[in-house]
Amino acid sequence: MKKITLILMLLLAFGFSYGQSIFTNPITGTNPGLTSPYTTGQVVDPNITVSGIVRGPDLAGRTANNRYNARAWNSPSLNPNDYFEFILTPNSGYEIDFVSFVYTGQASGTGPTNFAFRSSLDGFTTNIGTPIAAGATIDLSAVAYQDITEAITFRIYGWGASSGLGVFSINDFTFNGFVTPLGTCTSVSTWDGASWDVAPSSTAVAVIDGNYTAVLANSFSACTLIVNTGRTLTVDNTGFVEIENDVIVDGDLIVQTEGNFVQRGNTGTFTNNGTSRVNKQTAAKSDWFYYTYWSSPVAGETIGSVFPDVDGDRRFKFNAANFLDADGDDFDDNDDAWEAALAGETMAPGVGYAATESRFFIGGVGTASFEGSFNTGDVSVGISNVPGNVIASWNFIGNPYPSAIDFDAFHAANNTVVEGAAYFWSQATDHAESNPGNQQSNFSRNDYATYTVGSGGAAGGSPVIPTQYIPSGQGFFIASLAPGGTATFTNAMRMADGTSNSQFFRNSGSKKKSENSKNRLWVDLTTETGVFSQILMAYVDGATDGYDGLSYDAPKIVSEDFSAIIYSFMESDNNKYVIQGKSTNSINENELVSLGFNSNIDANTEYKLSIAQLEGTFLSDNPIFVKDNYTNTLHNLSDSDYSFYSVAGEFNDRFEIVFNANALSIEDVSIESENLKIIELEDDNVNFTTANQPIKTVKIFDLLGRELYNFKGKTNDETYKLSNLNSTIYIAKVELLNGIILTKKALKK
Repeated sequence: MKKITLILMLLLAFGFSYGQSIFTNPITGTNPGLTSPYTTGQVVDPNITVSGIVRGPDLAGRTANNRYNARAWNSPSLNPNDYFEFILTPNSGYEIDFVSFVYTGQASGTGPTNFAFRSSLDGFTTNIGTPIAAGATIDLSAVAYQDITEAITFRIYGWGASSGLGVFSINDFTFNGFVTPLGTCTSVSTWDGASWDVAPSSTAVAVIDGNYTAVLANSFSACTLIVNTGRTLTVDNTGFVEIENDVIVDGDLIVQTEGNFVQRGNTGTFTNNGTSRVNKQTAAKSDWFYYTYWSSPVAGETIGSVFPDVDGDRRFKFNAANFLDADGDDFDDNDDAWEAALAGETMAPGVGYAATESRFFIGGVGTASFEGSFNTGDVSVGISNVPGNVIASWNFIGNPYPSAIDFDAFHAANNTVVEGAAYFWSQATDHAESNPGNQQSNFSRNDYATYTVGSGGAAGGSPVIPTQYIPSGQGFFIASLAPGGTATFTNAMRMADGTSNSQFFRNSGSKKKSENSKNRLWVDLTTETGVFSQILMAYVDGATDGYDGLSYDAPKIVSEDFSAIIYSFMESDNNKYVIQGKSTNSINENELVSLGFNSNIDANTEYKLSIAQLEGTFLSDNPIFVKDNYTNTLHNLSDSDYSFYSVAGEFNDRFEIVFNANALSIEDVSIESENLKIIELEDDNVNFTTANQPIKTVKIFDLLGRELYNFKGKTNDETYKLSNLNSTIYIAKVELLNGIILTKKALKK
C-alpha cells in the first residue's frame, strides 16, 4: 500500500489539524492588496517555493490595511479570471503531502456571495470543501493531494457581487502538510502528551503535539520531526532523538547537557519558528577564572548572548595563522594568536572559543545556553599550518552539533589535514605569575587532557580520561598536517545514544579490566596534597616502539610550573610522552617501560603510583610491577599502590614498569653475590669492589632519591670518603666501563 493511504487513514482518524505549516502569511501592513503578488511576511518551508498570494487578471486591488483586498467580483457566475491564487512547488528531490488550507477573510455588503476552492490537478473544474467569505478550513488530505512532486496551484473564486466596487479579502492563510524527501517518510506518528498513536520509526513523521521528555528509555528515531506550537520536546540527559531528514520547530526544542540530538541526512533542514536551545553545564570549577573551551551547536548565536556576564577580556578565540613557535617552547612568540571575542560577534560553527565565568561566580558548575537553529550537514573549518613551528601548528576547533561526535571518524575523514590527537582543557590549577607564558599571570599547560585515535586517551588536570566521543559544545586543539586546508565535520560522525555526550569527559573509573585485542595501561601519580599526573601505555595495532606521530604518541605539554609529573620516553628522541603507543608484539614477560618522574616540590613528599585503569588479555592475566631502581624495590601494582618519597628533581632512571617478578631478583642476586661488594672502612671510607669490569662512576642516593655523591672511577676497586652521609641506609649505583649499571642498597654503621 502506498504511503498516501496510510497517512490518509491517520489524518481522518485524528483530524487534519496536525499538519505542519508549510506556507503561511498573516498579511499585515498598509494596503497589501495593491501589490500582486504579495509576499511580505510569508513563512515558507525551505524545501518548497511559492508564488505568494496573487489576484486574477479581471480583479483590481483595493486599499485596506492588514488584508489582501480586491474588487470587481460582480460577475453573475464563476468567472475563470476572478480569483485569489497560490502556487506551491516542491524543490527537486522533495514531495508535498497536504493536510489542509486554513484562511480567514471578509466581504463587504456589496461583495461576492458565492465562493469555490479548486486546484490545477484537474484544470480547476472540481470544488474542494466549502469556502465562505469569513474563512474556512479546507480538507486537503485526500489521495489526490499527496505525493505532490510538481507545481500545484490553488484558487479561491468569488462571484455574485451586487457592485463592481464590492470587495472580498483574505486576512491570513496557512497551508498545512508535510514536505519530505522523496520515498522516505511512509507514516505519521503523533504524541498527544500521553502516548504515541503509532510508535515512531525512521520512516515516520514524528509530530510532537504534547510535551515530551526523551530519556534513554523512550528515546526515538524518526524520518521527520515536527514540534507543534505550544508544545515542548526535551532531550534530557541520557536521552537521544535521531531524525533522518527535516526538523520543523514551531514550539520548543530543548537539549540538555548530556542529551544527543542528531540529524542524519545531508539534505535535511532545520526550521526554527519557535525556540530551539542547547543547555550545557561545565565540569565543576573552583573559581570564576577557570576557563572552558566552547563551540556553538547552533547557528547565528553571539558571544554576548551565550556569555552575557563574562568580562570582555575573558572571552577569546584563537587565530591559528598567527601562532608561531620558532623556539620550541610551545608559546606564541608574538603573543597575537589569542584574540578577544567581542560580544556582538557570531560564533562560527566548528570554531573553538574560550571563556571563564562571571567574576561573581563563587565556584561550582558553570552553565551556558545556545539558542537558534541547530547546526546540521557538513560544517567546514579552515586549518592553518605555519612554517617554522617546532612542536606543532595548533588549531582551535570544536564540535558544531547538538550531539557528540566520534573523533576517530573525524580524523579518518580529515587525516591528510590534521593529526590524530585532540587536546582538551581540563583546568585544575590556578593561574600564577610564576607560570611560563606571555601574560603577567598564566595558566598551567599541564592541565591538558589528551586523546589519540590509535592509542586512546590520558587524563590531564583532573582524573577523567577523554574518550573518542567529543561532547556537544566542546572546543579542543588539534595539530595541522598540511600547509593550510579545510577540516570537515559531517552528520555521519554524530552519535545517537545515551552515553557518548556525557559532560566534558567521561570518568572511566579505576582498575577496570576488559578482554580485547588492545592492551592498555593507565598509571597515575598522586599525592595527598592534590598532585595528579597520568600516562597511558598502549600496545595497539599500527604502533611501533618508536615515534609514530600524534595518532599513537602524544607528547605531554609540559610547563615549568608543574608540581610533579610522570611521563614515558623513547630512545629515538628526548620528548616526554603522556601517551605512548607500542607494538602489540612488544608486550610479554620481558617487556620493560621506563618512566620519568619530575618534581618541583622541594619538601620531602610522599607520592603514590597506581593503576588507574587497564584493559586487554595480557594485562588482565599478568601482574604489573613497578621497579624502583633507587631503592632496589619491585612492587606489584596489581595488588596495591606503590608509595615512595622524593624531593625536587628530574629522575629519568628511577622507575620501570615490568611484568616479570624476576626482573629484580635474578639480576640483583648476581650483583650482590659476585659483581659488587660494598665494605665500610674506618674514618667514613667505603670500598666499592667489582668482580671484573672497572668502575666508571659511583652515585650515592638517599631513600628520597636525592643524589648525595657522584664519583669517577678507573679500576674495579675504589675507595671513597662518605663523610656527609647522614642516612644509615643509602643506595649505591655503580656504572661499569662496559655500560652495565649495578645497584645495591647498603647500610652505614
